[in-house]
Amino acid sequence: MLTSPSAQRHAPARTELSAALAACRGAFIGTGLVSGMSNILMLTGSMFMLEVYDRVLPSRSLPTLVGLLILVVFLFAALGVLDAIRGRILARVGGALDEALSGRVYDTLVRLPLRIGNRGDGAQPLRDLDTIRSYLSGLGPVALFDLPWIPLYLAICFAFHPLIGFTALAGAIVLVALTLATELLTKTPATAAAEAAMLRNSLAESSRRNAEVLVSMGMMPRIAARWAEANGKYMSSQQRSSDIGGGLGAASKVLRMLLQSVVLAVGAYLVINQQATAGIIIASSILSARALSPVDLAIANWKGFVASRQSWKRLSKLLEAMPALPQPMELPVPAHRLTVEGISVVAPGTSKVLVQDVGFKLEAGQGLGIIGQSGSGKSSLARMLVGVWQPARGKVRLDGAALDQWSPDVLGRHIGYLPQDVELLAGTVADNIARFEPNPEAEAVIAAAKAVGVHDMIVGLPQGYETRVGDHGSALSAGQAQRVALARAVYRDPFLVVLDEPNSHLDSDGDAALTRAILGIRERKGIVIVIAHRPSAIAGVDQILFMNQGRMQACGPKDEVLSKVLQRPQGAATATPIGIRADKSGGASA
Repeated sequence: MLTSPSAQRHAPARTELSAALAACRGAFIGTGLVSGMSNILMLTGSMFMLEVYDRVLPSRSLPTLVGLLILVVFLFAALGVLDAIRGRILARVGGALDEALSGRVYDTLVRLPLRIGNRGDGAQPLRDLDTIRSYLSGLGPVALFDLPWIPLYLAICFAFHPLIGFTALAGAIVLVALTLATELLTKTPATAAAEAAMLRNSLAESSRRNAEVLVSMGMMPRIAARWAEANGKYMSSQQRSSDIGGGLGAASKVLRMLLQSVVLAVGAYLVINQQATAGIIIASSILSARALSPVDLAIANWKGFVASRQSWKRLSKLLEAMPALPQPMELPVPAHRLTVEGISVVAPGTSKVLVQDVGFKLEAGQGLGIIGQSGSGKSSLARMLVGVWQPARGKVRLDGAALDQWSPDVLGRHIGYLPQDVELLAGTVADNIARFEPNPEAEAVIAAAKAVGVHDMIVGLPQGYETRVGDHGSALSAGQAQRVALARAVYRDPFLVVLDEPNSHLDSDGDAALTRAILGIRERKGIVIVIAHRPSAIAGVDQILFMNQGRMQACGPKDEVLSKVLQRPQGAATATPIGIRADKSGGASA
């Protein structure tokens, strides 16, 4: 059957989560078949009671009792095996979903701050995936697979006697109504609890990162009060949701037990009036309880279902907003020039323009120093040059190819970047320098360390290159971490190296090593860009770009631009860069 183009346009697109779940269709079909066999075997207990009361006791036949007992043992053993198989299948469905999506979720978690900034709880996507996987692997889906079999048990109750069937049906309707009430009444507090949890976790993580500031300046009590307020909102919403769900769950449990007794009483009434046998009393009581068990189980797991549904919606929206990056054709290794074409930069998640209409060109072997006051857009420009941020307007090109024509993994081989805030990853010094390549060549790691003059410092560490840096590089000093990160930036001789205030934690020996590293990059025909406040950082460059209030004020040979900048009258609109001043000989000094 053909579908019209308009219908195709309006057909809802399948999300990545839906597609991953659809890939488990065979497992769900198998679970449904196993559930069907399990529910049929669930009749074993009631049918055994019926036969014992209506056949064995009147006949007083021990062989019949033994035969029935052997059959029941076999059927219950089969039921146990089927339930175990069903649980294992659902656990593997959760595992398959995690395997299909965990890589995408991690990729999204890393790229999300570059799109919206560091807002919200960064680990929420991983928790959402864990919530979905846990629900699929638990008892919640079991109730959903058992619900369609309720009519079978009710039909058998009607077969025993219409009055028994109507009694069980009335109980089922009441419990279904309780399920719907659970959905309606817990939706709002559950959503509020999820939002409050995100706020609370985000504040806790921010406090952990800024522990030194909070303790040293006495800010901890005030921040603790804000966290306590967020935690109070979370606990209040969570308690409301738990109270509603728990209350309705208790009501459903009591009603199911009461219904079993009512069915027993109706059966006794029918026996007294000789409209049913004694076996029907017990069998119908067991069947009615079994008929309503899936509803009771669904209510008990409703909290998990709601949480999983919220996680599903959040994760679906996130993956849709952050589609998988394409894998374009691999381009030749850049070796000639960097071209910046009238770019403007907007901070992720905001509309504030930080850099406007900046353009320049650098040839292989050139070095550019970017200077300007704090807040002039230097670091924002650096993030854009290495592809971390996307320009709102304009293009950055390597040998004529825009950065978005490269896949990030391939582009990363040709770029070295030292951010302003250096942070190493947990691992060894060698791991960090080698950018966590599997089995890196020792020669390449050592060459990078020697290129920035950090080899002697590293071999002086307790385990040399195998020294573990600790979480966030806490085992090293700020200066050591910066020099290791500098070695990481020049690892395997990338064509473009961008260094954002690379000497902020360096002493005079470190400054000299930095200048040699910059000159080394230029000598091997690479391009190096240095964001600087201190003049020593730009000693090895030959070009200068002066930024002020997000705009390029001057760009060209170093001596020419510095002489123009330093000759500006005091109070001019474009102020002198911080840290650079004219000395008596007319040059620049710290």
